[in-house]
Amino acid sequence: MDTLERDSGLPAHQVSKAEAFRALHTGRGFVLPNAWDAGSARILEQVGFPAIATTSAGIAWSLGVPDGGRVDRDTMLEHIGRIVRAVDVPVTADLEAGYGDTPEEVARTVALAVELGAVGGNLEDARAGGLYGIGEAVDRVAAARAAAPAGAFVLNARTDTYFGGVSGDPFDATVERATRYVEAGADCVFVPGVVEEDTIRRLVAAIPAPLNVVAGLASTVDATTLMSLGARRVSLGGSLARAALGLLERAGRELLDTGTLGFLDGAIGYADLQRRFGG
Repeated sequence: MDTLERDSGLPAHQVSKAEAFRALHTGRGFVLPNAWDAGSARILEQVGFPAIATTSAGIAWSLGVPDGGRVDRDTMLEHIGRIVRAVDVPVTADLEAGYGDTPEEVARTVALAVELGAVGGNLEDARAGGLYGIGEAVDRVAAARAAAPAGAFVLNARTDTYFGGVSGDPFDATVERATRYVEAGADCVFVPGVVEEDTIRRLVAAIPAPLNVVAGLASTVDATTLMSLGARRVSLGGSLARAALGLLERAGRELLDTGTLGFLDGAIGYADLQRRFGG
């Protein structure tokens, strides 16, 4: 039993996954796809991704409701648990803003995610009324850090400064929040909404932790380019779920309008899926 396994109290396989996931952040960059159910997670694992994230948006849409806090914590964690159990690669969980008004509730959410086997998680600094005050947001990050075994959970602090809520150029506010979050225990900083290549380079240089940016949300810049700018972690948010639902809608329209089956071109065969899913 190594020191981390002993100190964390977690099973060896979970510690090993956490260490593997953490190591990805020290390389030249990696793409982190977001799954919304066990099946999508299995497919992404089979494609060859070394780790998978969940997407709160994709999970919400799979339940027929909009993203943004409409899914309660227990339901979200239930779906996260299914994804974790479906794959052998590390899974990091989209925990939105922590599902609670207080730092103590945030800590409880993170602890529950760790119990499910997640080896990382996102924590947002925004709520329905806008950004949390920086002091309150820092307290929430610190509580999340305290709830997760040291070294066995990659805490990704998300700041929504580029989605509004700050006056003027959001760059300085982003760097200030990111620095405070890292000091409070965040391992990585997630800045969605930033699209300018030069700004991404400046954020990489100014933030004292690996930078996570999202591809396919507010920008069409590809993942390879984002990593060349210095981003260590490129996630997709709900983009893969949107693509899948878009294909479903197009298939439905074709079937309703013409009755043809062109949408089946490129579809995975029934027997193949049965084999892949162990049927």
